[in-house]
Formats: sequence, structure tokens, C-alpha cells
Amino acid sequence: MALPWLRLCCLLAAVLSPGQADSGTEEYLKREHSLVKPYQGVGATGSNTHWDLQGNTMVTSHFIRLTPDLQSKQGAIWNRVACLMQDWEVQVHFKVHGQGKKNLNGDGFAIWYTKDRMQPGTVFGSKDLFSGLGIFMDTYPNEEKQQEAKKRRYSSSNQRIFPYISAMVNNGSLSYDHSRDGRPITIGGCTALVRNLNHDTFVVIRYLKRRLTVMINIEGKNEWKDCIDIPGVKLPLGYYFGISSATGDLTDNHDIISVKVYQLTVQRTAEETELDDIVLVPSVDNLKFEDDDLDYEPMSGLTLFFIVFFSLVGLMVLAVIGIIVFQKWQEQSRKRFY
Repeated sequence: MALPWLRLCCLLAAVLSPGQADSGTEEYLKREHSLVKPYQGVGATGSNTHWDLQGNTMVTSHFIRLTPDLQSKQGAIWNRVACLMQDWEVQVHFKVHGQGKKNLNGDGFAIWYTKDRMQPGTVFGSKDLFSGLGIFMDTYPNEEKQQEAKKRRYSSSNQRIFPYISAMVNNGSLSYDHSRDGRPITIGGCTALVRNLNHDTFVVIRYLKRRLTVMINIEGKNEWKDCIDIPGVKLPLGYYFGISSATGDLTDNHDIISVKVYQLTVQRTAEETELDDIVLVPSVDNLKFEDDDLDYEPMSGLTLFFIVFFSLVGLMVLAVIGIIVFQKWQEQSRKRFY
């Protein structure tokens, strides 16, 4: 009789695991998408591992270091298995640390769910103009350093405190602007003070019923705090999970300790099932970017037309006045001569 009880205990452990989600939702660890110690065979060709290494990534017995605390380094890990789950959760255990002082460290790392994998680039070590989802742990405020004058004109609600987590959904047409920390295309974000902490730090990305939520556990209290919550996010099946990082003139160690991916199972109503059509291109319903700073708001075509029109009119008026003044000056000069 011991065997049935053992099976029952295993089933309860799976249902009540750390991946337990909202009421009515069960989570099951997917080993083909997960990465845990001792990282056996990671990056090896032809092995049973499901992860590839890229760039300056280094594997140790305790962590996978995407980039060392050195300048101009890039590294990444990419899952080899395409994700065919409709609903999922990614839990990343990480550590960011280095010798740099506050605001003198960089650049951060990104967690990906994208169409293309193993393609290095300018966005935290991975390609720009990607198709899919990017969650960015940005540790250096490029915009604040490069545009101090404009920063002083921001409202307090528009100022970011770094390190900062942000999210971006891209159909392949949007470029990530590092000089503005991705502000023009961010759909949500929060401050996450994660550097040089002596306790474990975690981030969770959940995609459930086309709702994207990001939570953080970074205070050593085993408590999850909400960071991002965006409904109406549509992501195709068959994309790949990955994590990449980069350093520039400023540096940090970016370490990944584990990646645990869970499949979510949740009951759907008949109406929800009917609305779950096949997604071919990543998108967000009623898309609204986080950046509503009027200092940077792009001008409409009509506004630009009026600015150009009145500028030309003003130049013409000045030219006419100049001609009149010049003619009067010539007449006075001739009178004095005669």
C-alpha cells in the first residue's frame, strides 16, 4: 500500500510546488526549458542538454556568468527547445554584483522569449529589431546622464530610479533606444535595487490568458512584489527562451543561478477558448507606452506643417523688412552725396 500513497504525495508536491499560481491554476516544471545546478553538459554539442552558450559566458559549479566584471563583454544562454505552451511562467534566480559604485556600473541583462535565438547584438547582448518579448534589467541610467537638462523638467512620476525593470513586446519593427533606456517603447516597468545584495534575488515572468505579469523577490523576505501587469499581450507559440547580458565602459558580473520554466494549466470558459485564436505576430491590445513625457512627445504631421509654414512666413517678412531698410539707406546715401 506504500506505493499509492507515495504517488499521491508526489502529485500533491507537484501541484503545491513553488510554481503554484493563482487559484485554479496548476504549474508543472518543464525540464526541457529549465536550467539548474550542476549544469551538466550545458553548451556541449550533441549532449542531452537543452541550452547553448554564447559569447563570454562561463559555466561554474554554482552559477553561469553571462559577463564578467570587465569592459565590452557580451554573453548569453539560449534554450534549444521551442516553447509550445500556451500559458507559462519563467522563474529566474540571478545575482548582479561588481566593484562599480552606485550608478557607475552596467549595463544589465535581458530575459527573452523571441523568434530568433543565438543572435548577438546591441540590446543587452542580443539582437535589436527582435520579434517577441524582452524583459530588461537595466542597471545604468543612460538617459539621465546624457540629458540632465531635460531630466530636471520631468515630473516626479516620470523619473526612473535605477536599476530598473522594463518590458517590451516587439513585432520586429521597433528599435530599442539605449540612449533613452528604452523609454519610448516600454509598456511597463518598476525599480528593482538588485546590485551587490547578500541574499538571493529572483524575478518571475508569467504569461497566463494573454496577461503578462512580472514580479520580483529581491528583499530577502521571501515575498513577491508586483512590478508589471499588462493584459492583452499576444505572443506566438514556438519561440525560444534566452537570457543575455552586456557590459560597456561600465561593468558588472551578471550571474544566472537557475532558470525554472513551468507550464500553467488553467480552465477556460467557452468564450475565452473561442477568443484564443492563433497568434502569428507579437502584439499588445490597446497598446500604450509607458513614456508620456511631453518633452519627448513626437509632433503630428499637422503640427510640423504649421511650424514650417509660419517659420517660412517669418523669414519672408524679415526679408521684406530688410529690403525696405536697405533701399531707404541707399536713398539717404545718394542725397548726402549730391
